[in-house]
Amino acid sequence: MAWRDAKASRVRLLLFMASIILGIAAVVSIQLFSTNLKDNIQLQSKALMGADYIIDSRQVPTERAQAIIDSLQPDASEVNFVSMIAFPKNGGTKLVKVRGLEGGFPFYGTIDTQPASAAATYQESGGALVDATLLLQFNIKPGDSIKVGELTLPITGALKAIPGSTAISTSVAPPVLIPYRLIKDTKLIQFGSRKEYQYFYKVSDTLNLKRFEDKIDPMLKAESADLDTHTSTSRRLGKRYDNVGKFLNLAAFIALLLGCIGIASSVHIYIKEKLKAIAVLKCMGASRLQSFLIFLIQISGIGIIGGLFGALIGIGLQELFPYLLKDFLPFDVEISISAQPIFMGVFLGLFMSVLFALLPLLRTWYVSPLEVLRVDEKAAQEPKKVRYLVFAAIILFLFLFSFWLLNDAIYALGFVAATFITFSILAGAALLCIKGIRKFFPKRWGFTLRQSLLNLFRPNNQTVVLVVAIGLGTFLISTLYFTKDILLTKSEIDTSANANMIILDVQTEQREAVEQLITSKGLPVIDNIPLVTMRLHSIKGELVNALRQDSTTQIKRWVLNHEFRTTYRDSLTSSEELQEGVWTPELNSDDPVVISISDNLALDLNIDVGDAIVFNVQGVLMETTIGSIRKVDWQQLKPNFSVVFPKGVLEDAPQFSVMATNVPNQERSATLQRELVAKFPNVSIIDLRQVFTIVEDILDKVTWIINFMAFFSILTGIIVLIGSVRTSKYQRIKESVLLRTLGAKNTQILQISAFEYVFLGLIGSLVGILLALLSSLCLALLVFKEPFAPSMIPFLVFLPGITLLVLGIGLSNIQTVLRSSPLEVLRREG
Repeated sequence: MAWRDAKASRVRLLLFMASIILGIAAVVSIQLFSTNLKDNIQLQSKALMGADYIIDSRQVPTERAQAIIDSLQPDASEVNFVSMIAFPKNGGTKLVKVRGLEGGFPFYGTIDTQPASAAATYQESGGALVDATLLLQFNIKPGDSIKVGELTLPITGALKAIPGSTAISTSVAPPVLIPYRLIKDTKLIQFGSRKEYQYFYKVSDTLNLKRFEDKIDPMLKAESADLDTHTSTSRRLGKRYDNVGKFLNLAAFIALLLGCIGIASSVHIYIKEKLKAIAVLKCMGASRLQSFLIFLIQISGIGIIGGLFGALIGIGLQELFPYLLKDFLPFDVEISISAQPIFMGVFLGLFMSVLFALLPLLRTWYVSPLEVLRVDEKAAQEPKKVRYLVFAAIILFLFLFSFWLLNDAIYALGFVAATFITFSILAGAALLCIKGIRKFFPKRWGFTLRQSLLNLFRPNNQTVVLVVAIGLGTFLISTLYFTKDILLTKSEIDTSANANMIILDVQTEQREAVEQLITSKGLPVIDNIPLVTMRLHSIKGELVNALRQDSTTQIKRWVLNHEFRTTYRDSLTSSEELQEGVWTPELNSDDPVVISISDNLALDLNIDVGDAIVFNVQGVLMETTIGSIRKVDWQQLKPNFSVVFPKGVLEDAPQFSVMATNVPNQERSATLQRELVAKFPNVSIIDLRQVFTIVEDILDKVTWIINFMAFFSILTGIIVLIGSVRTSKYQRIKESVLLRTLGAKNTQILQISAFEYVFLGLIGSLVGILLALLSSLCLALLVFKEPFAPSMIPFLVFLPGITLLVLGIGLSNIQTVLRSSPLEVLRREG
């Protein structure tokens, strides 16, 4: 019976199935890719690092740190720093990461070079391995030379890949590998240079790295050094990509939820039509269980087939993710297929189809045989207890599924609560519209308009079901769109700043000469910022060394080991805003030292205005008091500082400078960079236009990924609308046929249907967008803590677009009535 009835209703049942296929496909593809990603991180954790563990220090290791490093007997070591290099062949210059290596690093994975032999010979031959993309950019080949500081050496090979590098990091500062012994000859490591010392270790698998890390790392941290094991690195990587996975999972869940709403709304209308047939079956002796099972088997079959198709599509789709995310991953993800996602897809399809269709399905249980004579909208109502139990099961499932995806009970509860509130508001808005139209019915309007309004609250009306389906679909799609805007706005950088080139590490004796070179080119010196390096000695009378040993302190650990680069000036910059205290522009030599700190540093240090801090300024202790706290906009790509001194304090301290200028075009930028590198090889130059291009490219890729996932929700939402509105056609056909029999013209029937669907589309989409606006405002202020500037796209595109879509689908419903005679239509539908 289930099979025979399904064959007669196959078009509608296929639409039910389509509602859930895309949601299952999205969840399966993302879950499968996340599993593959985690497996790859664990399997390749050693190859990612190239060693079992690494000790690194941002300065020359202290005597005690060096003793620990030597006692562990490093198998390889490295010093790396960011610097400008030049190609003598054509005068090209570029900011790169110079890595001086000695020993057999990497112990796992390989250095991929062209020719392949260069990786093994560059240290002995005294050559350089240069990033392959960089060589192509400057038309340089192995055999040409490269100038690093004051050292010129041959390029022995093109560097394609090395453990620990990602596409993003190498695009900002491409790597150049040279032998460790030649670093001194470059004369680039001077006062103020940003450098890092790394020591690589290979150990037997019997060593318990977690216990080893817990013992050694605190000792190294006390000496401003750090220990990283391949297991801790894989955990960090896993957490980093978990955030991406959570967003993708939520987008997939939204698509799946839309599919379930499509199932629920379509089955509601479908079963409503079948009540009379069920009553007939019961008159002929069918039991409650039999009539219930007929339709349960249909819905279960839809769920199983939809889940299977969704899982197979998901398996195909997840092959795209390594390509989409390749620039964000430090390794190639190997995709493996297992039976688990297929089982998960089939189970989700079956379970969610039955769960969300259960409420309308239960009505078949409570149809009495007598209702064959009097089926109406109040017939076959299930008991309230049963209804509440089904609602409770749906809410419990949504919570458990959200918790499984997000792994956070609070967020999962918030997501379910927001969905439930939205559902209630949409249903309430639909009922309010019905009540309002009934109470203030426009009796003087024309026949077609009155008839279309009457359809919104007559028996067998579809107002609540369609407004909820349309509104929730619009709400979820619009929320995804508004959230995407918040995420991308948060990631934007200010490209309108006057300075577009920054010159770093200018020594005190070089300052005037660099200024003269810039001005001789007809370019302005926009900023000439002095930098003084220092460390914390004590905070509010407590020594930093003692605080490092205190496990109960509320001060963040990074601050205690950090080397601060501070400056001095008499005014705030455009990226700063005074939050607390009084700004002090200048001090006399005998005045107490009053400083200004950033709000994030004040939070991490757990200090306030008036508290005392002692700094160690290259061996000299300096007592200071917090005079003011600034809010700093770190997103602006310009020199910003956590600690700022007033003028009159640090002028005689050892220091170096950062300068900024504005170069009008690429040719003049290249000329200035060449001359600066030739005369001052220790300076580093950041061309902000290149950085803007790289960041914009990254943001474009992020936008593409977000839009790709939003596409699932939008497409599923459209299918839900098609399913819901198409299913409603069977309720309107008999009314339209009756109107034609009474003499109504085709244009009148067309207008009645058109106005009804326009009202439904407008009400549902408008309420959905307004709810999305409210929820996105809450997200922006409470979660992202960003100002919210809503896009007009949902109002200008989604509102008319969804309304027109509902109108188009609705009008296609009555084409059968318009093209055929009333009797022919009734026979066909019967």
